[in-house]
Amino acid sequence: MSVALMDCTLRDGANIVGKGFDAEITDMVLDGLTSCGVPTVEFGNAGGIGAYEVAGYTQALTDKEYLDIAQKYLNRSSELGMFLNAKRYRENNVAIAKERGLSFLRIGADAGELDISIQPIKDVKKYGLKAFYSLMKAYILTPDELAEEAKALADAGLDQITIMDSAGTMTPDQAAEYTEKLVKAVSIPVAFHCHNNLGLSAANALAAYKSGASILDCGLMGMARSAGNLPTEVCVGMMQRYGEMKNIDLYKMLAFIETRLMPAMEKHNYHNSITPLDLTLGISGCHSSFVKTFKAVAKEKNVNLFRLIVEVSAVNRKNPSEALMREVADKIA
Repeated sequence: MSVALMDCTLRDGANIVGKGFDAEITDMVLDGLTSCGVPTVEFGNAGGIGAYEVAGYTQALTDKEYLDIAQKYLNRSSELGMFLNAKRYRENNVAIAKERGLSFLRIGADAGELDISIQPIKDVKKYGLKAFYSLMKAYILTPDELAEEAKALADAGLDQITIMDSAGTMTPDQAAEYTEKLVKAVSIPVAFHCHNNLGLSAANALAAYKSGASILDCGLMGMARSAGNLPTEVCVGMMQRYGEMKNIDLYKMLAFIETRLMPAMEKHNYHNSITPLDLTLGISGCHSSFVKTFKAVAKEKNVNLFRLIVEVSAVNRKNPSEALMREVADKIA
């Protein structure tokens, strides 16, 4: 069993700034995610493609502007796509997505709204795009009911289906049960999208992974609606300890967050609750009392601080000496 990553910073995360990030941050995050090897990226208006015109979600760029920014990243290995709310479905938006080179559209509707979702799925497939699906507010149905709905959606031609804990209300045992039921019900990959309202996003993601989820939804620095999502970098750090997501360059991602994204988001009064340094301490088991020396050695040797901490701690995390730090830094350099 293996698990992949879908990053939806630029879609769900956009809720913290209105309905969409500005051009500068959109470009920055697309560059950061695609250069780190994140396999799937959802971007654009928080309400999905077409929401600017259909729902008046104008606290964002237009779909054309987002798609223009994305063009230079289409030749990288990441799949790029947008959200599509089934209640606001217009076929011309699928045509636009195809024309502008997107890989997928992720159709979304509340659990139980099967009827409004079948035609959008069929049209997305007709245009040659991958059809992903979000079972929003999944918890309003029982696991068995949700599994039955997933079967019908999969039969319409879906390529992937997501269990969305939209209010962050699930506990790990619930995340496990919903995931297990859907994995047994369908042959397509099952994803899990967790919010952090109970502080359980990482625990729920881990439970979903152990129950057969093939994809985990995340947002950089946890940016998403309400209490936020599982931070992408936390997910990668956690999953790499299980031997997963090895193709994602976590050190490059942490450096991107530290040097580019955090300063940019401070202008929007958004502060990262788990900094790259604190996350690295959790990944490595390094005690914070050693940080000052690590910083000095990393600066002197011009090496990535986060990688230095992890590699030194793999040798000695009880009482790492400055001499060991220098030795490892020379090997990294």
